[in-house]
Amino acid sequence: RPLVLLAMDRTGYANLCRLISRARLRCPKGRAVSAIRDVADFHEGLCALAPDAALLPPLAPVFGDRLYALATRHLHAPETAAEIRLRKTAARYGVPVVAGTEVLYHVKARSPLQDVMTCIRHRTRLDEAAGLLRPNAEHHLRPPAEFLRLFADDPAAVARTFEVAERCSFRLSDLRYRYPADGIEGGRDRNARLRDLVFEGARRRYDGHVPDGVRRQLDHELALVAELDYGGYFLTMWEIVQFCRRNGILCQGRGSAANSAVCYCLGITAIDPVRMDLLFERFVSRERAEPPDIDLDIEHARREEVIQWVFRRYGRRHAAMLPNVVRYRGRSAVRDVGKALGIPPDTLDRLAGYVDPHGGALDDVIVAHAGLDPRAPRVRRLVELSRCITDMPRHLSIHPGGFLLGAEPVDTLVPIEPATMERRTVIQWDKYDVEAMGLFKVDLLGLGALRHIHLCFDLLRKHEGIDLDMATVPAEDPMTYAMLSRADALGVFQLESRAQMAMLPRVQPRTFYDLVVEVALVRPGPIQGDMVHPYLRRRQGKEPVTLPHPKLERVLAKTLGVPIFQEQVMKLAMVVGGYGPGEADRLRRDMAAWRAKGRIERHHDRLVGGMIANGIDPDFAERIFDQIRGFGEYGFPESHAASFALVAYVTAWLRCHHLPAFTCALLNAQPMGFYPVSAIVSDARRHGVEIRPPCVQRSAWDSTLEPAPDTPHRFALRLGLRLVRGLGDRERAALEAAERPFADLGDFVRRTGLARTALDALAEAGAFACFGVHRRQALWDARGLAAAARDTLAGTCRTDGEAPDFSPLSRGQAVLWDHEVVGASALDHLLAAIRPALRARGLPLAREVNRRPHGARVRYAGWVLCRQRPGTASGITFYTLEDETGFVNLVVFRDVFDRHERLARGARLLGVDGTIQRAEGTVHLVVERMWAPRIRLPDVRTRSRDFH
Repeated sequence: RPLVLLAMDRTGYANLCRLISRARLRCPKGRAVSAIRDVADFHEGLCALAPDAALLPPLAPVFGDRLYALATRHLHAPETAAEIRLRKTAARYGVPVVAGTEVLYHVKARSPLQDVMTCIRHRTRLDEAAGLLRPNAEHHLRPPAEFLRLFADDPAAVARTFEVAERCSFRLSDLRYRYPADGIEGGRDRNARLRDLVFEGARRRYDGHVPDGVRRQLDHELALVAELDYGGYFLTMWEIVQFCRRNGILCQGRGSAANSAVCYCLGITAIDPVRMDLLFERFVSRERAEPPDIDLDIEHARREEVIQWVFRRYGRRHAAMLPNVVRYRGRSAVRDVGKALGIPPDTLDRLAGYVDPHGGALDDVIVAHAGLDPRAPRVRRLVELSRCITDMPRHLSIHPGGFLLGAEPVDTLVPIEPATMERRTVIQWDKYDVEAMGLFKVDLLGLGALRHIHLCFDLLRKHEGIDLDMATVPAEDPMTYAMLSRADALGVFQLESRAQMAMLPRVQPRTFYDLVVEVALVRPGPIQGDMVHPYLRRRQGKEPVTLPHPKLERVLAKTLGVPIFQEQVMKLAMVVGGYGPGEADRLRRDMAAWRAKGRIERHHDRLVGGMIANGIDPDFAERIFDQIRGFGEYGFPESHAASFALVAYVTAWLRCHHLPAFTCALLNAQPMGFYPVSAIVSDARRHGVEIRPPCVQRSAWDSTLEPAPDTPHRFALRLGLRLVRGLGDRERAALEAAERPFADLGDFVRRTGLARTALDALAEAGAFACFGVHRRQALWDARGLAAAARDTLAGTCRTDGEAPDFSPLSRGQAVLWDHEVVGASALDHLLAAIRPALRARGLPLAREVNRRPHGARVRYAGWVLCRQRPGTASGITFYTLEDETGFVNLVVFRDVFDRHERLARGARLLGVDGTIQRAEGTVHLVVERMWAPRIRLPDVRTRSRDFH
């Protein structure tokens, strides 16, 4: 039965949140059930409007004069009898009547949309939803005069609506939030405790002596933290980091927190903001008076440990995670509305396939492309309604790691409900709501690169006796920078993408700060702001480094006079624009929102005028403002770039000096990064790392290192059994429980008890070669042994002397089996198996393509590793193709893509014709035509005989 509850004051609002939380938490996600006893438990401060006569008797003694009988009229005949019963019961219990309507949409025209949304919610179709839908379109907002006419027989009930409104005086601004740090300080003042921890950490950071400049910065930050009462937040983050350190979990703060010397000294971040001259006001400012936001990256495989510790530390009522509001986009709108309208699934799949996944909407052109008539009534309705719900909230999903913590129970601020993921609970506000309310959130984010680094450090400690952490990796290593300058960066965090690899030879990084710029440079903000090419020309000595004013030396010199970071824009506004720190942060925030609301334009006259008044050339001032416009929502903070650059440098150093351990750890940290296992393995092999196949005697579940003293790197990489497709947790447990070595294949089958599918996979992967049997023979023998082991009559199924005479696989066939079952081969690259056929057609290797001169015409075929179409690339799609000798980078313009759309979207083995383009150390093949190399594979047992 429906019941309307309204919060009259802060107590009522808290009780309403707790009531909703109880109703949600007792049910599976998406459902809620409350009973009268629940309402009675949380009735204080609430006003109740009961539209059902049966609710009045139990609620009257609970709510007293805060209970009203709600008479609703929607011009539907059965309502009359229900209202008569409601009024009689209300008179009997002395409950006043208040007038109302159930508002489901603002105007009548939205009634069909409401019906469709109801069907979507109940996962049904319009023609099957009669009992779920409202009988007419009278559930809309009514003008006051119309509302009075509707209740002309009872004007007192209408007047009582004002009485209810006056009694409900609660506003969200009444919420008072206190951060839960009382248990951390041990009874001491939190600011004093924070100061002690900060200076204790500063002495560690600076080898016992805190420089004067650092001391002044810490005093400044701590004074502002105390003034704004943020000390508890910093103590909480320190406590979480300490938990990670104690438990060997790699973590690092990033984002604007890296601008804070306090965060650096507490060990939350790893970048010294004083040395890098970072702007603290980008993180915290008095004028903004908003809580700081610290993002803590945690190695992704262990983040759940930290999340569950936070739940235990604060309790389920004092800690809850944040959700994301997932909104309808073109494709999801078409699918959900289409299902409600009863359109066949295959038609919806075809329609959705034509809709641009990046915010496109259904229109008549797409409908025609999909072979439907745009004038058909049901299709017309689909187009209209799907456009109506585009960008509307669809459902809540869990935020990557955002927490709301409260000294008072969180469920008095906002309702809590179960998340889809086990052992997690979430609030009903997303991060933007939390920020708007000025509440503190803690972001615990998973980062695969930290897991990769941790695993690599473990391997170095085990196999080479080298004990490293991120702080002790040798700094400014010339060999590492030389490697990056060659774009040899597969697996290097932030620098392995197609665009970054193209930029590295042009930037030629030589210092850590070069990496900071590199990380930020390949972003939409600098690209759209026309900052990339001026920076590159100056770095390469093609144009002089000029500064428009001596005051900007400190602001722009390190980026060669070109503003690249948000902090530089803020400093520029402060130094030559007349802005204060808080105003400069407002500029940053408006800069980030200009695309949606144009708020950046309000700064034009003030900032440009301030620069001109300080002696800046008017043309330069206007150009700077145009660049600020170009940043848009993509402006990149220097502190964020510096934090990422540190992880990038560490992974690059490990790749440069310890490639076997780097590759082994990268395989064990999967899934992560841009490249599949086959590309990672092939890259290591090209660099001289010996790759050894999966083996049931020698392989662990994860990939491992084995001594190989005669190889360039001294260690070989043994592929782990986790890579064998078809093996999961159950098989892992069985393999790890069986003590090695195994006497023979029969011993392995008996003691592991693996099912036939797992044995087949291991045989196909060549993992039984240690028993002296080749793959086809191992398939036959393992199946027979498994059958015998299950048969109660021992020996019924024999394998000796009865097997057919199988021929071993050729090398090319074995490579194909490896790629099908393992995803990579210890023997060779996938294309090595068909290289003779490719050579016969005159197709070159990747390394030969990359040596061709500028302007040379080339015909090439390679394996598609990735396709990328950045939003800033004007419809250009970038491809990376691979063969056994390396990569070929393709540039495909929109017209070529459209002409060959099927191949462009789906081909794995792709042939292209095009022209070589060389520029500043990078090589691209600009594609003019695509084609499918239909190469017949060797005759092997495989899922597909032809690659298309």
